[in-house]
Amino acid sequence: MTLLDLQRVAKTYGTGPAALTVLHDVDLGIEAGDYLAVVGPSGSGKSTLLNVMGALDRPTTGRVLLAGDDVTTMSDAALSRVRAVHLGFVFQQFFLLDGRSALENVADGLLYQGVRRPERLRRAREALDRVGLGARSGHTPAELSGGESQRVAVARALVHAPGILLADEPTGNLDQASGAAVLDLFDRLHDEGATIVVVTHDEHIAGRLPRVVSMRDGRVEHDTCPVLTGAVQP
Repeated sequence: MTLLDLQRVAKTYGTGPAALTVLHDVDLGIEAGDYLAVVGPSGSGKSTLLNVMGALDRPTTGRVLLAGDDVTTMSDAALSRVRAVHLGFVFQQFFLLDGRSALENVADGLLYQGVRRPERLRRAREALDRVGLGARSGHTPAELSGGESQRVAVARALVHAPGILLADEPTGNLDQASGAAVLDLFDRLHDEGATIVVVTHDEHIAGRLPRVVSMRDGRVEHDTCPVLTGAVQP
């Protein structure tokens, strides 16, 4: 099943002579259970691609289908609901609230779904157990290591059971050992059935993953395991 289908997606910032096109007619499909890296040098368009995949930014042209629904035609409010229900995000920065415990930070991932507090906390405990931090649930970010903080961020991304987990340079702020632990966690989550996309500039990280999409100058230069999608014809 193709969960995410990008069809001739282009993204341009600005207009006129100063316009900058950072994505050019990208066709890309993500299937349920996929585990892939999006790689490329700085300026290749990989982070912009993730933003479009995650409905954080709209393409200038083309379509983005999520579970068959065209998100490019949705209102901002509908896009917010899509992100809250179908997508989970992990960024280089952890974006944890300093004054709140790991448990509360993870439970906050359910606020936009209208889940009552007792149920939010129950699901948050399960998510922290899943990433191996159940025993640290009462600690604040200041009491956690960088690797632990990133695992809390992963738990927050997973707490609402998203269809796709999108990670943008998830080990960028971590030492080698902590980064390896986060990647090991991703491996385990994938083995459990999660669909994961990792954006990275690190070829060593990409080499761990079964599928690699290489970006250059805003185009998909190579895809080691392309998915046949419903790309529109010229």
